[in-house]
Amino acid sequence: MDRIQAMEVFTRVVDANSFTRAAEQLGMPRATVTTTIQNLEAVLGVRLMNRTTRRLSLTPEGAAYYEHCIRIITDIAETDASFQAGNRKPSGALRVHMPNSLGRHLVIPALQSFHQRYPDIALDLGLSDRPVDPVEEGIDCMIRAGALEDSSMVARRIGTLKRVTCASPDYLVRFGEPQSIDDLAMHHAVNFRVAHGTRPMPWIILVDGKPIEVRMNGVVTVNDSEAYVKCGMEGFGLIQPMLFMVAPQLRDGSLKEVLPAFKPKPKPISIVYPNNRHLSAKVRVFADWVAELFESTPALAGSEGRRIAVPRREAQPDHGPIAA
Repeated sequence: MDRIQAMEVFTRVVDANSFTRAAEQLGMPRATVTTTIQNLEAVLGVRLMNRTTRRLSLTPEGAAYYEHCIRIITDIAETDASFQAGNRKPSGALRVHMPNSLGRHLVIPALQSFHQRYPDIALDLGLSDRPVDPVEEGIDCMIRAGALEDSSMVARRIGTLKRVTCASPDYLVRFGEPQSIDDLAMHHAVNFRVAHGTRPMPWIILVDGKPIEVRMNGVVTVNDSEAYVKCGMEGFGLIQPMLFMVAPQLRDGSLKEVLPAFKPKPKPISIVYPNNRHLSAKVRVFADWVAELFESTPALAGSEGRRIAVPRREAQPDHGPIAA
């Protein structure tokens, strides 16, 4: 059995949700398609599909195998295309994962410039603040904020995200404005948790250039960066979001910076991909484009008389931070 052809038949059946339609698209007899899937299941020793007279559905093993097949078929197509004369433009599907706020506030407003430069790349964007496994979920590359501890990933630093400590005017009227790190013990914070079952992330504040960890009490904990900012605006406590996310609120007064002499520790931001996968042309050009986006205009210029840049819907928008 030609394993690559069997993978192509299997993915076509899944995409078409029909043996008959897949056979028509492939120009094969339906019996050949059916036999190919049966032989593939026999070789793998698992059932890939549940089949009835009315519908098809993938088993858990079938869903996982489908993702691997798509990745292998795509890699083969890209490799062939890279050696074809006259075909030098990156193309194909590119699956990227990034935090919610980064995608909504920075990447999506600038995507037209990427599409104009690389019209043959079809982006599949995953936006969430949850941790993901790129190998298990078939992701080509990810944008991550913070320290990278996974040694199985290759990382390229593309910038640094600055944060700000702030609160709503209503909260400050009720609880007062902290003047020192010690005052934080008398305050509430909106806590941020990256995943269910994990501890809320501590605050890391720079004091004389040294990072100091501060655990804050709070009555609300969230796992979404947009909800984090919203809870701060509603007066549930102090927050430390990325500066980019709250630039408009700091301007219009719906949030006020506190403890300006004690800055939160900035977060490095990187683009990462599995080290067991070659750096394809489409991943490379996307990484270069994102790096340009971060280098084009800083999220913050100057430490005195703070000037906050917000993104414009142009080819090279301002850039800034992401999740809480």
